[in-house]
Amino acid sequence: MTTDLFTLKGRTALITGGSRGIGRMIAAGFIAQGAKVYISARKAEVCEKTAAELSKGGGVCVALPVDASTVEGAHALAKAYAARESKLDILVNNAGAAWLEKFDKFPEKGWDKVVDLNLKTPFFLTQALAGLLRAAATKARPAKVINIASIDGVSVNSQETYSYAASKAGLIHLTRRMALRLIEDHIVVSAIAPGAFSSDMNTEARDHGEEVAKHIPAKRIGSDEDMAGAAIYLASRAGDYVVGATLVVDGGVSHARG
Repeated sequence: MTTDLFTLKGRTALITGGSRGIGRMIAAGFIAQGAKVYISARKAEVCEKTAAELSKGGGVCVALPVDASTVEGAHALAKAYAARESKLDILVNNAGAAWLEKFDKFPEKGWDKVVDLNLKTPFFLTQALAGLLRAAATKARPAKVINIASIDGVSVNSQETYSYAASKAGLIHLTRRMALRLIEDHIVVSAIAPGAFSSDMNTEARDHGEEVAKHIPAKRIGSDEDMAGAAIYLASRAGDYVVGATLVVDGGVSHARG
């Protein structure tokens, strides 16, 4: 039934970096569609507070405060989730970092921190949770993995964020490679490439939204509903046949960049 295309009732989701920004937007959207949502973040206090706030109104949001920026951390998060659930319907690899520095001064730590969290963690966390994703997946109702990339991985930003741009471009291609393998297990892998959304990472959009909007073809920054809608589409029945694709949600910016 088309009326059920976007429902997430009866499904469980795990969202990394879910305590704020885009991760929180997606978590709120999933909960509104009936999913039981686990959010992960490094800072326990913030993670617990967000989970409590998102659980108001009858929804279910559970905090799993784990630093998943290393392979060991990814396995620890998978173990923490497995202690509570026997399967995983939706994994959203959202946790990320950025580093801005001029080319001649760009440091190794600005490379390793960003590439490890943005590119390595999505792969190894998905690997660690593969058994639980397979347990939820069927041909009729596949499990989902959604990688949160960026339009900076699609087109070139003028800012000198070398490791960020490279990691997000890599994540888009990794999404394609993972998708081809995991669809064999009825796990659909896709990605979202957000443009300007208000967050602690995108402080320009957060603090100077009206100015940023002038340079966006849609003449506004992204809203919580814009991000939630894209993620719900990919996570639900509506997105079951979208395999390996990256959904660009940027108000037209990547096209304007040329």
